[in-house]
Amino acid sequence: DAYATGSSLMPQKKNPDALELLRGKAGMALGKAVGFTATLKGLPRAYNKDLQEDKVPLFDAVDTVKDCLAIATGVIATMKPNPEMMMKALSAEMLATDLADYLVRKGVPFRETHHISGACVRLAEEQKVSLDSLTLEQLQAIDSRFEADVSKVWDYEVSVERKCSIGGTAKESVLKQIDDLIAFAETLN
Repeated sequence: DAYATGSSLMPQKKNPDALELLRGKAGMALGKAVGFTATLKGLPRAYNKDLQEDKVPLFDAVDTVKDCLAIATGVIATMKPNPEMMMKALSAEMLATDLADYLVRKGVPFRETHHISGACVRLAEEQKVSLDSLTLEQLQAIDSRFEADVSKVWDYEVSVERKCSIGGTAKESVLKQIDDLIAFAETLN
């Protein structure tokens, strides 16, 4: 609540202004980085007076990152996740890529499974049902390689745990990221 504001129209609604502003700052920072790299790209060799133009974007970027980190720290420190509401917000459509990955595990190239999963999503939308409500027969009408075990795709926790690469959502990966961040933060003292 400390980093959200009320809506001028709907008093029950809370707007995540701080996070929206951080997202906007990311776009601005990226734009400045692109501008600076364009300056570097144009240098014929060694040091040129063009490099005098690096100071303003550099110092601005440092100030912006410091401010953004302070805001993000405040948001995270005061955030109170509501697991019940988070579970309510889940929808089977979030697992459309998992449906594609299911077929990849069966040996189908992703370039095909992407289109097959899209056809499943389209059918669910046309039928006005959630993706996980499609029957095995409906899925097999789209692609015969769907089997009865496709029902396991609709498990959100399994979906999260499958993403176990560096930076992934699996618990082990997230804990590693936290450990890495803590170790990095300790080097800043």
